[in-house]
Amino acid sequence: MTAAVKEFTEFAAGAAARLRRTAFLLCGDWHMAEDLTQTTLARMFVSWRRISRQDAVYAYASRTLVNAYLSDRRRRSREVLTGWLPETAVEPRASEVRMSVLDALATLPPKMRAVVVMRYWDDLSVEQVADLLGCSAGNVKSQSARGLDKLRAILDEDGPQAGLRKKRDNRNG
Repeated sequence: MTAAVKEFTEFAAGAAARLRRTAFLLCGDWHMAEDLTQTTLARMFVSWRRISRQDAVYAYASRTLVNAYLSDRRRRSREVLTGWLPETAVEPRASEVRMSVLDALATLPPKMRAVVVMRYWDDLSVEQVADLLGCSAGNVKSQSARGLDKLRAILDEDGPQAGLRKKRDNRNG
């Protein structure tokens, strides 16, 4: 095994879990997140020797992950994944609230979702997200604001389940 392969293997072992979590937030499906992570690592392996600064490896990985996600979304039809049945139970538990938030996140367009995830989950600055997505800082700010407004509207003041029920009722009626 060459030094470069060994170095990449160590990087992949350390970064895979983080990439998988970010991928899940982008796509909302653990299986797809696994596929996106594998695609990201495969693409990085091919270009591992060309990555000039080792301190930029994580930024390169994030950019590759977002590109893989956006590319996949362009190829697939629009689908919204839901993690709960239409019937409502008693007060939503923490896991139900989490699923509601993930469902709401799934309604955002792919690029807006990438901005929201990178800004508020990965805790990247506006400039870092702009560099990562290849757009202006103003675009990131407007996408963040619009995305958060859309999430607030979906989740509503009455709670995550109420906002999603209203959206579902509007689609059915």
